[in-house]
Amino acid sequence: MDQDPAFEDESEPADRRTLPLVQLIPNLVTLLGLCAGLTAIRYGIAGSWQVAAGLIVLAALIDGMDGLLARKLNAASHFGAELDSLSDFVCFGVAPGIVIYSALLQDWPGLGWVLVLVYVLGACLRLARFNVNRNAPPPPGRVHFVGVPAPAGAMLGLLPLYLTLAGWMDMREWPALAGLYMAFVGLLMISRLPTPSPKGWRVPRKRAALVLVGVAVYAGALVSQPWVVLAVSDLAYLAVLAWGSWRDRRKLA
Repeated sequence: MDQDPAFEDESEPADRRTLPLVQLIPNLVTLLGLCAGLTAIRYGIAGSWQVAAGLIVLAALIDGMDGLLARKLNAASHFGAELDSLSDFVCFGVAPGIVIYSALLQDWPGLGWVLVLVYVLGACLRLARFNVNRNAPPPPGRVHFVGVPAPAGAMLGLLPLYLTLAGWMDMREWPALAGLYMAFVGLLMISRLPTPSPKGWRVPRKRAALVLVGVAVYAGALVSQPWVVLAVSDLAYLAVLAWGSWRDRRKLA
C-alpha cells in the first residue's frame, strides 16, 4: 500500500523520505479544481449565478487535466485517485445541486430539494461505482463510459441555468421542470447507458487541421457567448445520448 509521504518513517533512507516535486503537480491541479468547485458554492449561495456556473465549468476543464498530467508525468497514485474522486463529488455533485437549487428552485423548496438530492446522490453513486471498477477490464467493443460521467453530468445539470442566462427560457418560472430535469440527470449518471468517451475518438490524419480549426472556433464562441454555446453543447450531448440509447435499446433491455 502506498504511504502518504507526510507520514513516512524518519528511520528510512533519505531517498525514501523525499519525492520529486513534479509528482505533486497532478494533486495540486486537483486541489485547484476543488477550490473552484467550493468557490462556486459560495457564489451560488450569494446569488452570483454567472460566476458560480463559470467556476463549475472551470473545474470540469481542470478535471480533464489532472489525470492527463498524472499519466504523462508518471505520477499516478492511489492517493491521487481518491483525492480526484472526492473533488469530483464536491465539484460535480454538490456544487451544481446547490447552485441550481439557489438559482431556480427557491419557490419550490420542498420537492425541489428532494429532486436535487436525487441528482447529488446519483453523482455520489456514480463515483463510487467508478472507484470500485477502476481496475476492472474495460467493457467490450468501442471504448465508452457506462453512464454519464460526473463532469458531463454537471454540465448537463446546469442546462436550466444556461437557458436562463442565455435568455432563451427563464427556468425560475418552471421550477418543477428544472427539478425533474436535475433528477433525470442524476439517474443518467447511474444508468447502464453507454456514453461516448474521448479515449475512443479517432481523427483521420487528413482532417486533423479541420478539427483544430473547429476547436478554435468553438473556444472563441465559448468566450464570446458562453451560455448559448454551453446550452447548445448540452442539447447536442442529450441528442447523442438519445441516439445511443435507441441504437442499443436491445442491449439495455
